[in-house]
Amino acid sequence: MTDATSTYPRLFEPLDLGFTTLPNRLLMGSMHTGLEDRVWNWPRLTAYFVERARGGVGLMVTGGIAPNRRGSLAPLASKLTNRWEVRRHRQMTQAVHSAGGRICMQILHAGRYAYHPMSVAPSAIQSPITPFKPKALSDRGVKAQIADFIRCARLAQAAGYDGVEVMGSEGYFINQFLVPRTNKRSDHWGGSWENRMRLPVEIVSRIRQAVGERFIIIYRLSMLDMLADGNTWDEVVSLGQAIEQAGATIINTGIGWHETRIPTIATSVPRGAFTWVTKKLRGAVDVPLVTTNRINMPDTAEAVLERGDADMISMARPFLADPDWARKAKEHRAEEINTCIGCNQACLDHVFQGKVASCLVNPRAGHETELLIEPTTVTKNVAVIGAGPAGLAAATTAATRGHQVTLFDQSTTIGGQFNLAKRIPGKEEFVETLRYYQKQLELKGVVTRLGQAVDIDHFDVDAFDEVIVATGVVPRDPRIEGQDSEKVVGYADVIEGRVAIGRKVAVIGAGGIGFDVSEFLLHENVPKTPDPDTPSAEAFFKTWGVDMEINRRGGVEGLRPDFGVAPREIWLLQRKTSKPGKSLGKTTGWIHRTSLKGHGVHMWSGVVYDKIDAAGLHITKDGRSMVLDVDHVVICAGQLSEQSLVEPLRARGASVHVVGGADVAAELDAKRAIEQGTRVAATL
Repeated sequence: MTDATSTYPRLFEPLDLGFTTLPNRLLMGSMHTGLEDRVWNWPRLTAYFVERARGGVGLMVTGGIAPNRRGSLAPLASKLTNRWEVRRHRQMTQAVHSAGGRICMQILHAGRYAYHPMSVAPSAIQSPITPFKPKALSDRGVKAQIADFIRCARLAQAAGYDGVEVMGSEGYFINQFLVPRTNKRSDHWGGSWENRMRLPVEIVSRIRQAVGERFIIIYRLSMLDMLADGNTWDEVVSLGQAIEQAGATIINTGIGWHETRIPTIATSVPRGAFTWVTKKLRGAVDVPLVTTNRINMPDTAEAVLERGDADMISMARPFLADPDWARKAKEHRAEEINTCIGCNQACLDHVFQGKVASCLVNPRAGHETELLIEPTTVTKNVAVIGAGPAGLAAATTAATRGHQVTLFDQSTTIGGQFNLAKRIPGKEEFVETLRYYQKQLELKGVVTRLGQAVDIDHFDVDAFDEVIVATGVVPRDPRIEGQDSEKVVGYADVIEGRVAIGRKVAVIGAGGIGFDVSEFLLHENVPKTPDPDTPSAEAFFKTWGVDMEINRRGGVEGLRPDFGVAPREIWLLQRKTSKPGKSLGKTTGWIHRTSLKGHGVHMWSGVVYDKIDAAGLHITKDGRSMVLDVDHVVICAGQLSEQSLVEPLRARGASVHVVGGADVAAELDAKRAIEQGTRVAATL
């Protein structure tokens, strides 16, 4: 075999920190899972980190742990404030070390982002993402918070962590002291830049004094606030240099605040789009620099290091998607990586809903102790009908356990609705999920029968011990007078390019599919075979109004998004009176709504569809009748489960399991489909 590091030599080059050496340049970045917040979930949290330590990542960072109760993210959220709490941390660090891993604990003080009434901040300014106004700290109060950071670091060291990461970005407590937006103080903690930067420098300096030299201190530096009243680049550089002098071992890149209205990690952000920010700081400091955001495959990570943009790569969600990411890359098995698609649906959306973080493409994430994929003791012949997300998850999971699996689909290709999703601009990453499943089908020996529909009269029920029906959905009939008009087309025909769409379009249905179709129609010449590496970072930043030279405060001062001229006039309509896109993801829905609004899409609720004729789409809105003179009407009015095979199969004695859209057709929910397919197959 070729040398294990030859494909990605820089990625797997050890990093010498002086007192210790990391085995590679991969950092599993901090991400709150929700497991941190309850004592009884720590065995699950331990299993989560141990699995990723075994996967070969060089260094891991925990989710945010508060240095005191006021700094916690929410009531009863994770903190480390006394020696009684050290025990469970030590049990986890010992398990990680036994698995060959290294782990740092992130110290995160939420400041005004805390979701509780005890929050404190430099000034009494409420954040736009929480309902609580923080208390402004006195000088004595600021010093007490600093002391709690130091105590927390000492306790982390006692708990066996290899180091700590001081969270100084994303708009949390330390970041709030740095910018005029949130720091209105007139004492020696506010006003001039020298005063505003005093807090992080003192925290890092005193932590170093407390823990000694042989302990990793990572500082998460906000390098691009993307706020009009954020830091200037000169301030970023001077802070980085001061943090280095204070004793930081590594500086990690922070991008944006949680209240920033520019996408930073969603799938629509081009791969590696922010690495240029980290590169700007190289040469100004001597400690290793870590870059981050939307790096999800080894070739991207290697290219970033080869360009000299950074010394290390931080990835959080990609290790949710595949705990063996590093091992697979090192062993020349990158095509086997289950790639993070940046959807946020099961990770960040779950966290902000108070649920345990998981992953759309890997439902075992966060559930390692209870969703077990174990070898079967009785090999069965399993038929899976439908090769969409639910069917693919079921087929590959069953085959992994040792069952003999045959996968049927009427299409000549696998993927189902994912084949539509991958063509939506900004969702090109879905290509990677299909690549992953195609490879898994080959590796697990799944027999595929594609290109022919299952005929119940000719299906050999007796040949299979279990039948999993994953036949997906069919469009719901909107029952509009004149819907047989040549103006009316289905969303699949539009996305697959089977019809030439005119310049004025009405989209009926403002759920996820309606938004996707509208986004698709705002672009010309969408490729049949999308490439996740194609989207341009330069075009992205121009669209969203970011100065890549960072000559403006926060990188955005005085700039506005520029979505350009839309190629079509689009009306996105729904019968419901609620806000269009209400069902979209909690952390990504605003991006889709902003994009459509920026392109001039008319988004209307409470619409009654009267009829369709040669004049266009007749509607009633707010009691007023009108005609939309459109060239086409695209139907995205929901789906129904395709269950035509279920009862006939059961009538013939088959043991039938229904998963995915065939079970529940409420929206197109790939997260539920993949989890359900996985769980059903895990129990066969």
